[in-house]
Amino acid sequence: REWERGTMEQLISTPIKAPELIVGKFIPYFAIGFLDLAIGVIMAQLLFGVPFRGSYIVFIGLSALFLTGALSQGILISIIARSQLMASQLAALSTLIPTVLLSGFIYPIFNMPKFVQAITYLVPAKYYIFILRQIFLKGAGLATMWQDALFLGLFGAGMFMLSLRKFKKKVA
Repeated sequence: REWERGTMEQLISTPIKAPELIVGKFIPYFAIGFLDLAIGVIMAQLLFGVPFRGSYIVFIGLSALFLTGALSQGILISIIARSQLMASQLAALSTLIPTVLLSGFIYPIFNMPKFVQAITYLVPAKYYIFILRQIFLKGAGLATMWQDALFLGLFGAGMFMLSLRKFKKKVA
């Protein structure tokens, strides 16, 4: 929406560097994401009686990796799309729909056709949902989830670096 309202041009004209601008956009949403995460954990435990058997430190660290990837992907989408409508459509196609359908959250992955199962390896939410189940229900440590954590870390770093590379501090 900032491109449509012209506020992005005002930000671009300031003396801050492009990485500083992106990090400045990233931090508030990261904080909101952690607030939402805390509310979700509290609700899961108090309202639904879901036990938390794992380490809160591992949980927070791996959640930070997932949030970094998700938010960086959102920033990349906002850099690529110059209208709010286009950005929301790209976000729905690249995050919402794959997360709901291909992460194992609603439909078990082992019941999907083999071709679709192969596609699920590209969905970061699949790894995060696996991590959540391991930490909450089994009390698993990082040693059993390191591959999933590695994927989330690589995805987050890749999306963030791609966002930095795609953002140019000039008006098109």
